Amino acid sequence: MPDLLIELFSEEIPARMQKRAAEDLQKLVTDGLVEAGLTYAGAAAFSTPRRLTLAIDGLTAESKPVREERRGPKVGAPDKAVEGFLRGAGVAREDLEVRDDKKGQVYFAVIEKPGRKAAEIIAEVLETTIRNFPWPKSMRWGAGPLKWVRPLHSILSILVDEAGAEVVPLKVDGIASGNTTQGHRFMSKSAISVSSFDDYEAKLKRAHVILRADERAEAIWAEATNQAFALGLEVVEDRGLLAEVAGLVEWPVVLLGKIDDAFLDLPPEVLQTSMKEHQKFFSVKNPKTGRIERFVTVANMETADNGATILAGNQKVLSARLADAKFFWENDLRTVKTKGLEGMGAPLADVTFHNKLGSQADRIKRIEALAREIAPSVGVKPDLAAEAARICKSDLASEMVYEFPELQGLMGRYYAEAAGHDDGVPEACEEHYSPLGPSDDVPTAPVSVAVALADKIDTLTGFWAIDEKPTGSKDPFALRRAALGVIRLVLENEVRISMNAITGNAPVFVSDVAETRQRRKLAERQSELLGRETPEEQKDVENWHADHLEQTLAASSARDQMNEISRNRFEVSRDLLSFFHDRLKVFLKDKGIRHDIIDACIAMPGNDDLTLLVKRAQALAATLATDDGENLIQGFKRANNILTQAEEADGVEYSYGADPKFAEDPAEKALFAALDAADAKIAPAMEAEDFSTAMTAMAALRGPIDQFFTDVQVNAESAVLRRNRLNLLSRIRKICLSVADLTKIEG
Repeated sequence: MPDLLIELFSEEIPARMQKRAAEDLQKLVTDGLVEAGLTYAGAAAFSTPRRLTLAIDGLTAESKPVREERRGPKVGAPDKAVEGFLRGAGVAREDLEVRDDKKGQVYFAVIEKPGRKAAEIIAEVLETTIRNFPWPKSMRWGAGPLKWVRPLHSILSILVDEAGAEVVPLKVDGIASGNTTQGHRFMSKSAISVSSFDDYEAKLKRAHVILRADERAEAIWAEATNQAFALGLEVVEDRGLLAEVAGLVEWPVVLLGKIDDAFLDLPPEVLQTSMKEHQKFFSVKNPKTGRIERFVTVANMETADNGATILAGNQKVLSARLADAKFFWENDLRTVKTKGLEGMGAPLADVTFHNKLGSQADRIKRIEALAREIAPSVGVKPDLAAEAARICKSDLASEMVYEFPELQGLMGRYYAEAAGHDDGVPEACEEHYSPLGPSDDVPTAPVSVAVALADKIDTLTGFWAIDEKPTGSKDPFALRRAALGVIRLVLENEVRISMNAITGNAPVFVSDVAETRQRRKLAERQSELLGRETPEEQKDVENWHADHLEQTLAASSARDQMNEISRNRFEVSRDLLSFFHDRLKVFLKDKGIRHDIIDACIAMPGNDDLTLLVKRAQALAATLATDDGENLIQGFKRANNILTQAEEADGVEYSYGADPKFAEDPAEKALFAALDAADAKIAPAMEAEDFSTAMTAMAALRGPIDQFFTDVQVNAESAVLRRNRLNLLSRIRKICLSVADLTKIEG
C-alpha cells in the first residue's frame, strides 16, 4: 500500500493561520479520498511559514468497483419525472430495467463504476482542495483566477511504494506538480528532490527548515531559557507568543538582548506588553527583583556575526517603542499627582457607554451606588467600596491604556497606588474586571468582590432594562460571560445576597435613564424645529430650549417614562434571575450536578440566593447518589401519584393531618413514628440551612415508606382508614417537599 506526500509551497503564511490551515488540508484531502473509495492507515499535517505538508500512510492503490441499483419512477410516469431520474443516475433511457414491484412495474437503473487508480483520484481531490481552500483571507496574483493566502509557487505530490516514488500528475493554473521543493529562503539555494516523507523531512532539515511546529517551539524555548539561566534570569512564559513565533521562522535562531537602563523603571507589564505586541519579543526578568531586564528575539537565519547586527537593529526599534511607553507613563503619573484619579477619569463623561445607557461617567455612578449596596454582604465598608468604584475605570482615560488597551485595570492599580489609595482599592481597580472567563481567577479581596459584582450587575441590569438580551448564539455585549462572572464571584466567595433585591433596585432604574432619554428627545425636537423656522424664529426656539429644559425634564413625559421603567422593574428582575439560573445550570453541569436537581432546588423559596441554592443542590445531589436517596424518590413519587389521583377523584385536599390512633398495621405505625422523627430533624435543619442533615433525615424515610407500600392498602374499604392513610401520604409529600421539589426529579 503506497504512502502519499503533499506539499503546497508559497510565500509566507501568517502565523495565526498555519495550524488551522494544516488541519483543513488534512480534513479536505482525507475526506475526499475516502469519499472516492480510498482508505488509509494514518495521516499527519505540518506547517512552516512557507509550506503546508500532508503525509498519508497506507493508502490503497486503487478504489474498488461499485455496483449500485437505484429505484426509479413507475412505468408510465410523466416524462419529466423519468428524465430527472435519468439525469440523477447518469444513465440513458435504454439502460433502464423494468421490474415488477408491489404497486406495479417500476424502472431500475444499474450503475456500475469501475475502480480507479489512486493517482487519478488524488489529482482530482487535491485540485478541488487547492481551488476551494477555506482561507480566512486570500488573494489573487498574476492573470489567473487561483486564490491562495499568498502566491502559491509549487505543488509537491508523490506516491511512494516498494517500486519507488511516483509523481501524481496535476496542474493548477500553470503550476505543475512535481517531486521537488525549496529549503530555507536565504540559507538554501538549490531545489530539493525527495522520494519519501522521511527523505523529505531529513533533507529539509539539512536545508535549514524544521518542518514540525512543535519542534521549532521546543527549540526556541530550550535555547531561550538556557541563555537566560546563564545570566541568572528567567524567561517569562507565554505559550501563545511561543506558538506565534514558531510560526514566523523556519530555522529559529534565539538572540538575547538588553533593555536600556532608562526603561527599567517602567512597570514590568508595560515592558512585557510593548515587546510582545510590537516586536514579538519574550520578556526576561530578574527573579530577585521581578524587573524585566532583557528580551529574547528569534531570528530566521544564522549570520556571520552571530546575530549581532540583527540584535542591534531590534534594540534600536525597541528603544523607540519603549520611549513612547515611558512618555505615556510619566504623563499619566503627572495627571494623577495633580488631579487625582477622579480627575484623570473626568473625560469619561464625554465617552458614550451605550446610547441608551449614558456615558461611562454615568455608568461609574451606577457602579458606585451598587457597590455601596453590595458592600455589607461581602464584609467591607460601603464608603471604601464606593471609593474603589469611583476610580476603577479612570485608567480608561489614560494615555497608556489608550495605547495598550489590554493593560486596563492593571494600570488602574498602578495609578491608584501612585495617588495614595490603599485598603484594597488599588487591587480592586485591577481585579474588578475578573473573572473574564471560566478559567480566569476569581477575586477574593472584599473590596474587589464588591466592585466586580457591581460592575457586572450594572451591565446585566442595564442591557435588560433596554431589552438588549442575548438571543440564540448572539451575545454582542458578552452578557452570558458577565452572568457567569457574577455566579463565580458569589459562589467562590460564599456571598449571601438576594439577586432579586440587587437587580430590582439597580441604579439603572432611577431617573437618570429617563432623563437621558428625555434629553435626547428634546434635542431631536429642537433639531427638527431649527430646520424648519426662519432665523428669527430659530433664535426664539433656542431661547425656549434653554429656559425650559430643566422644567421639561421634570414634566409629565419624564415622569411617565420613569413610571414605565418602574413598572417593568419587577419583570426585568424576574427575567434576569431566570437568566442567572440558566447559566448556573451550565456551570453546575460541569461539576456533575444534574439539571433536574437544580430545577428541584430552584422551585424552593430563596432561589435568588445563589449560594443557598447551590448548597441545597449539592446536598440533594449527594443524597440522590445513595441507594436510600434514589429509592426514596420512587417512594415519594408513588405517594404523590396516589394522593394526587385521590384528591382529583374525591374533589378534596388531604392535608389536614393523619391520626396515629387509626393506624392498624405495624408498617403504618412505623411510618408514623419515622415521619415524626424526620420532622423533628428536618425542620430545625432547614431553619439552620443545614441541608445535609435535612437530606439525610429525609433519605432515612426510604425504609418505612417502602414497607408501608408493601404491607398496607391505601385505598381501604373503610372510609376512615382510607382518609387517614391518604393524609399520611400527604405528610410524606409535605416533608419531602420542604427539602426540595422532588416532583422535578426525573426517572
